[in-house]
Formats: sequence, structure tokens, C-alpha cells
Amino acid sequence: MNDTTPAEKPREIAAIDLGSNSFHMVVARVVGQGLQIISRHKQRVRLASGLDDYLNLDNAAINRGVECLAMFAERLQGFDEANVRVAATFTLREAKNSHIFVQRARNVFPYPIEIIPGVEEARLIYLGVSHTQPGDGRKLVVDIGGGSTELVIGKGFSPTLTNSKHMGCVSYNHRFFKDGQISIKRFAQAQLAAELKLESIAKQYKDCGWGEAVGSSGTIKAIREVLIASGHDDGIITRKRLDGLIEQVLQVKSASELKLPGLTEDRQPVFAAGLAILSGVFHALSIEKMVYSDGALREGLLYEMEDRFQQSDIRIRTAADLAERYHIDRQHAENVQQTAESFYLQAEPKLGTKKAELAILLSWAALLHEVGLSISHSGFHKHSAYILQNTNLPGFNQEQQTVLATLTRFHRKALKLDEMPEFTLFKAKQIYPLIRSLRLACVLNVQRSSEPMPKVKLDAKDDSWSLTFPENWLSQNKLLAADLEVEKSLWDSVGWKLLVND
Repeated sequence: MNDTTPAEKPREIAAIDLGSNSFHMVVARVVGQGLQIISRHKQRVRLASGLDDYLNLDNAAINRGVECLAMFAERLQGFDEANVRVAATFTLREAKNSHIFVQRARNVFPYPIEIIPGVEEARLIYLGVSHTQPGDGRKLVVDIGGGSTELVIGKGFSPTLTNSKHMGCVSYNHRFFKDGQISIKRFAQAQLAAELKLESIAKQYKDCGWGEAVGSSGTIKAIREVLIASGHDDGIITRKRLDGLIEQVLQVKSASELKLPGLTEDRQPVFAAGLAILSGVFHALSIEKMVYSDGALREGLLYEMEDRFQQSDIRIRTAADLAERYHIDRQHAENVQQTAESFYLQAEPKLGTKKAELAILLSWAALLHEVGLSISHSGFHKHSAYILQNTNLPGFNQEQQTVLATLTRFHRKALKLDEMPEFTLFKAKQIYPLIRSLRLACVLNVQRSSEPMPKVKLDAKDDSWSLTFPENWLSQNKLLAADLEVEKSLWDSVGWKLLVND
């Protein structure tokens, strides 16, 4: 008799990077304490080339992107939503009609698309490099994409300085080499523009210092491959080698004439622009040499997705740092947090993946709802919303920051729901229970009393919520009862109902 049971199938996870030039997907298997890459997929989409002067994506670019995601979806059949993470970068950050792309993608691709801020992209790139590049010393990581360049200094898995600059091989190609023509003057203009972009951070970066400069992603990989094919077997990018490569590029008059060893046909049109940016980075930061790392954004997404490297850790640290920076009354914030969580769990007892994420966002919004008090008490909910929407919050994507900002914006005063922003990952009706929970939690804790809050029963049916307090409790807390009457009238103004039973 065989007592052995089949080994549990290893968890497989996937990360997708929706870049300005290409879409990339990497699939990995969780093995022991690490990840084993089992497949990589790349599709040239040229999304940024479809961005017009008004920052709208044209239909052709949207179609190319959606078709690519349909192909990726075939590989991901059977994957749970929790095992797939999709990050959209510069072009979808910039596009005013990015919501159209996301809506179209939903028809063929069942996984949520996160549009991440530039500094969050930089942090994830650094995480990907750190997990794949040996060495414990301080690193400078440079990643030149199609629309933006990320620059990070960090040590171990912790970034110290993170920046994202609006310069990429596709955008600079459009700006300086639009007709495919290459000249000494055009190249010099592109290189100088890159240096000027870095002028505001160069001193800070050089003062911080690093032991090793590391490059990642397509542009730097292409430059490295050309250097290797030209006889530099170690693949190290030095200033001297860059200058030699620039001389070779400037010998031709157009990108179509670039026949460098190791240069692929699809990289040919944007090679000069990428080379100009990297040269500008070398000059601005006084870099002497740079090595290449296979790890980048998608690897960072993978490592953060795996439970052993869970992103909740970085979010907890982010929230704690923000609470300390804005001198939040921590005890009061935690009381509001506990009350809001209790109401939401009573309103939504069955938490699927999406509602569980919303519950976590409610918890952080409750903890941080008073960050705006440091500016002014008058309208502080608006100040709080502005801070949470516009501050660099490591671990949060743009949509999550928008949810945090929305909850704090609507946690008190008039419910101007027509001013709510549009969401791509969530629906407005999913946000309403969060707003109600946070508002009620704030009303019940407004006196900042050290007395424990009584057990309040909530009965929630769509837009009609009923609160039941212990017998005679409200009659002994008349100020709170009056506050609840005001809250009831505010709910009535938007067609919500609040019933209070004592």
C-alpha cells in the first residue's frame, strides 16, 4: 500500500508590464524560498506612438494593446486574479483616455490593470533588480523605458532615493528624431535635454553616492548587446565605450541605415534616442561604468506578489511614515479605524478578493483621514484628500491612492458625489459602503473620548443603513445624537437613508 500523497502543485504567478514601447509578461513558479521563471513573453505594441498632442491614445494603439492582452490571456487561463498583477506605466499614466483602454481590455482580459505612478514604478524596478542582481552595497539603478526614465539609489531591498523623469526612447525619438533623420546637432540636443532633466536631482544623487551603477530594461539591454557583439565580451557599459558607439551612430544619416552588430530591427528606430538619454545620464551623474540586470519592473511585481515578500509590509510602513510626518493623533485614528472596519464588515460580510482589498484601503484611509489637519482645520478633509492623492505612497498604485483620497474627501461635510472621480478597477457603488462606514466611524469618535465605544449593530440594505445602540445610550449622549441627526440629513440629500435606533 502506498501512503504517499501527491505533492502540492507549486503556485504559479504572473506579472505583466504595459510599457510605452512593448508589453511584457513573465510567469514564475514559487519554489521553496524563491521564484523560478518558467516563461517570458514580449510583444511590440508601440503604445506611445498612438499618443496625440492632446494626450489621447488613438484607436489603432488601443487595438494593438488590447490584441496583445488577448494573447496574454490565453497563457493565463486558469490563473486566479490573486496570482496575476498588471502594471501600466508612462503612456497609460499620461493618456487622458486611459480609462477607454482599460474598459476595452476588460472584454478580453479578466485581470485588473493598475496604472502606477512614476515613483512607484521606480521602487518596483529597484525591487526587481535587488532580487536578481548580487551584491549588498549601495546601488544606483537606471531604467530607460519608452516614455520615462527611472533612477533609484538604494541598499539591499530598500530604496533611498526614487525619481521618475519624463524622458524615454519613444518620446525622445518623436521629439528629436521624428522623421528618422540622425545628425550631430539632433543627437546633441537630445543628450543635453536629458542632462537638463536630471539637473534638479544630480547633486542629491551624487552626494548620496553608490558603489555600483546598474541598468535595466530594453534600451540599456540593447546598448549592452551591441557592445558585446562589437567585441566587449564583459558587457560593461563604460563612458569610453558609449562615446565610441555614439561616433558609430553619427556616421549614418537615418535610423534605417543603422546596421550595428547585435542591434535588432525592432530596436533600430529608437536606438539613437535611447543612446542619447543614457549618455546624458552618464554625464549628469558622473557615471564611469554600468552593469546590466535582467531584473526590472515585472520581476519587482513578482517578488512583491509572492506572500513571502508581501506588499502589505511596505504599505504598513508607508502609512506609519505618513502618520508620523503629519503628526496624526494615533489613538484617535486607530479608534476610527476599528469602528470603520466593524461597520464595513457588518455591511459586507462576504469579502471576495476585491472587497477584501477595499476593506484594507478603508483601514488605511481611516488611519490617515486627518493628515490634512496639519494644514488647516477648515476644510481639512479636502487637504487630506490632496495629500493622499499627490504624495508618493510606496506600495500603492494610482487607483488605490485615488480611493484613499476619495474616502478622506467624503468622510465629513456635504456629500457632493457628483465630484467623485472615475475609477477603472472599482465601481462607484463599491466605494459608497466605504464612505458610509468611515463617516459613521468619524461621527461616533468625534469627541475623542477615552471611554470604550458601545457595541453598535448595523443592518445594511443597499443605500439604507440602520444603527442600533444599546438601550438609553443615545439619551445619555445627546451631543452625539445631535451629530447623527445632522448626518442623517446629509445622507438624505443624496438619496441614502440612515436610521438610528436607541
